[in-house]
Amino acid sequence: MQRKITALFTAALLLAGTGAASAQTVGIGTTAGGANAAIGASIANVVSSKAGLQMRPQKMGGTQQYIPLVDAGKLEFGLANIMQYYMAVSGTGLSQGKTYKNMRLAATLMTFTNGMITRADSGITKPSDLRGKRIPSGYKSAPLFETFMEAFLRNGGLTWNDVVKVPVVSLPQSWGQFKAGKIDVAIIAAGAGALKDIKAAAGDITFVPLTKNDQILADLPRTRMEVVNPDKRSVALKKPTVLNTYDYALFVSASASDETVYKVVKALHENVAALRKANPLWNSFKAKDIARDQQLAYHPGALKYFREKGLAK
Repeated sequence: MQRKITALFTAALLLAGTGAASAQTVGIGTTAGGANAAIGASIANVVSSKAGLQMRPQKMGGTQQYIPLVDAGKLEFGLANIMQYYMAVSGTGLSQGKTYKNMRLAATLMTFTNGMITRADSGITKPSDLRGKRIPSGYKSAPLFETFMEAFLRNGGLTWNDVVKVPVVSLPQSWGQFKAGKIDVAIIAAGAGALKDIKAAAGDITFVPLTKNDQILADLPRTRMEVVNPDKRSVALKKPTVLNTYDYALFVSASASDETVYKVVKALHENVAALRKANPLWNSFKAKDIARDQQLAYHPGALKYFREKGLAK
């Protein structure tokens, strides 16, 4: 009798293992750290628990490293801000000279708002005040921020020749330089948790208001300029301030099956609460915005789900 029970128990374990092993495994390209990695981890957890798929983050040095893999169909999904994705599919900016035609959007995610912080007593109240100031440059591990900084300078009618360039490798390194008083401004998201630490080290800080114009939108395609109001959580917003706003997006290889993309998008749309619980970065994510018109092509599997839910025509 004992042998029979043991045999049945073993068989049950084998069947359970077979079910787990048979779940399709897909990868999602993320960076090795920072907001991108945190967003990717929460997506992978929700998809793996809710979509009948196993999603595994593939961590790399930067977004530009996994874009070619998604385009080639060697990696199913990837994460990027909408501007960097647009540059990839249009062969411009960071992807100048190479157009990645085999990628599609899967979902629009949260909204990021960023700009430049400075010390409240620095005398910098607009981008043109950056003339002669010490400005972070290079961003070798995250070249997109070189693009942002150049656009912010142009917003004040300046170029790199008008400022003192201070080379940095990454965004976190630039925050360290700012805290140490070695640079006069630093790029950061309005809701970044690092702002409290920066304020504690550098003293009172404030965002530098940007100027709404067509030039900055040309320099930063698919982004928006919006007035951001301070709230009780703000540590650097002193008053309504014009900052740069852009969406984050989940993109996918054009060769991915409609069924796979449908399942992933469905899991994200139906589990907003779980995503927000996983990380506060998701607080700006609204389910209705998952199909936001970016003037860029969505994958057919995503469109099928959007149409079923009345989110897209």
